[in-house]
Amino acid sequence: MLRKSLVTTLALLMLPFGAMQSDAVLAKGAAKPEPTSKNLIVLIGDGMGPAQVSAARIYSKNKLKRPSLYMDSLYVGQATTFADKGEDGDTIVSGEVTDSASAGTAFATGNKTYNAAISVSNEDISKPFASVIEASKAVGKSTGLVTTARITHATPAVYASHVRNRDNENAIASQYLESGAVDVLLGGGKRQFVSKQEKGKREDKTIIPDFEKKGYKVVYDKKGLQSLTSKNGKVLGLFHDSHVDYVLDRKPETPSLADMTAAAIKSLSTNPKGFTMMIEGGRIDHAGHANDLGAMIQETLDFDAAVKVALDFAKKDGNTSIVITADHETGGFSLSRDNIYELNVDTWDKQKISSELLGPQLAKAASTDEVKALIKKHTGFTDITDEEAQYIMQGDGSSYKQEGAFNQVMAKRYLVGWSGHGHSAVDVGVWAYGPITEYVKGQIDNTAIATSIAKVQGLDLKKATAELQSKHLYPKFKVSRDGKVLFPALKLAQALQIKVTNDSASKTTTFTKDKATLKVQDGSSVTLNGKAVSIPAELDRNVLYVDLDAFSKLTGKALKWDSLSERIILK
Repeated sequence: MLRKSLVTTLALLMLPFGAMQSDAVLAKGAAKPEPTSKNLIVLIGDGMGPAQVSAARIYSKNKLKRPSLYMDSLYVGQATTFADKGEDGDTIVSGEVTDSASAGTAFATGNKTYNAAISVSNEDISKPFASVIEASKAVGKSTGLVTTARITHATPAVYASHVRNRDNENAIASQYLESGAVDVLLGGGKRQFVSKQEKGKREDKTIIPDFEKKGYKVVYDKKGLQSLTSKNGKVLGLFHDSHVDYVLDRKPETPSLADMTAAAIKSLSTNPKGFTMMIEGGRIDHAGHANDLGAMIQETLDFDAAVKVALDFAKKDGNTSIVITADHETGGFSLSRDNIYELNVDTWDKQKISSELLGPQLAKAASTDEVKALIKKHTGFTDITDEEAQYIMQGDGSSYKQEGAFNQVMAKRYLVGWSGHGHSAVDVGVWAYGPITEYVKGQIDNTAIATSIAKVQGLDLKKATAELQSKHLYPKFKVSRDGKVLFPALKLAQALQIKVTNDSASKTTTFTKDKATLKVQDGSSVTLNGKAVSIPAELDRNVLYVDLDAFSKLTGKALKWDSLSERIILK
């Protein structure tokens, strides 16, 4: 008996401290462990696969004489990135290759969903999932989102908005305003906050003044960002109409990701209850899509500089956890090609502007000599052949056209490879600092990022999600020929807990809730409690669609359709 007790004691001592602490707390009957980090910083390198990190390190070692990246010392493991099965037009896709929306939903909320979904479930009548940012706000913490992409782009969006499709960026901007879930918003995307009359993208109105009325200090450049004080609790920083310029193309007035990170921490860290923030190197992904090695390396180094800012704060603060990962890899990038055991690293700093800026110039070139002259001017390369110049003029056959062809020609000289312009399914790295480290070591799934954040901060994601789901549903819908918005009746009835019966003989579907009975015959004739009513209904591919008014009458609630966010307001 003594020997058995000794073995048990030794086994417990070999467990990580975090695991011992969790077991001890749970043994006392507590619902969850006590929070171990007041502050949490999650950094996402969008599109930053293992080869992207390696390329940045190789560049750093050879060009900057710094043999490692700031994130290197924090490496703890890797994460899977797959999404749920979903629809791509009429095709069902496996989800093995994720996009930023589904991957972001996973590491922000702890739930899988389909590609393009912004923190909603994979259903015909989707339900919202709460993120660690929203759960943090619910307990009084300050919150922030920082990115070099549009602030309404998929990765920041998953933390504080809910839409069926990531392209609905105007709704994402409006939801930031409506919920007030984020105190500091820094990035690009001004166009999603500005009306078309003011050269923006919004059909309704410019909403920047509405943010100001809610106490947000609005800034548009580096000078404005640096003028902020710790008293500016709420900040909206919009540093480009679309994405923030690539590092290669930035003007002095454009802040770096490190600049934005420092300003956000300065503002958020005054809250005695702590803060939760997400920082995204959003343009690593865009450079990967374009196959632009020069821009991709600089964006990764820009991201790594932000890691240093966050890490320096965490070390000084002593009560902050950091977790770093990527949503996926982009471009199928490889650090070799053509069976040559070499990399032409000496050429990796020749490119002076991004291919995003060079591409339109190449598209206007009227001769191969003009193509060669442009490449010489912006990269220094003078060995472009007539065949290569002609290929660049024709384009690579993708949507990247001349830009894509240019980058293929350059890749041969850099001795790197790209499999295409899309994402890949490789695992991505995970780096961590502080108490969260114990929860994200080794091989994990990307959903563990969110659940681990919740553990170390003492957040209740389930409670926050229940609150959101009591307010909204996100259904599939169709618009009838006369402009009516109709919903899949059986699926919506199920979501609203309405009883449904079908009588195939009379071609009648009956919906019952409490004392109300609604019948739809032949997919069009509608009666309520036996009386004919003018509620639109129609059959489409054997699916019955009904106007929302039918469900308002059945439930006794004034259900409303939010056309901007494409959601049903339940209360």
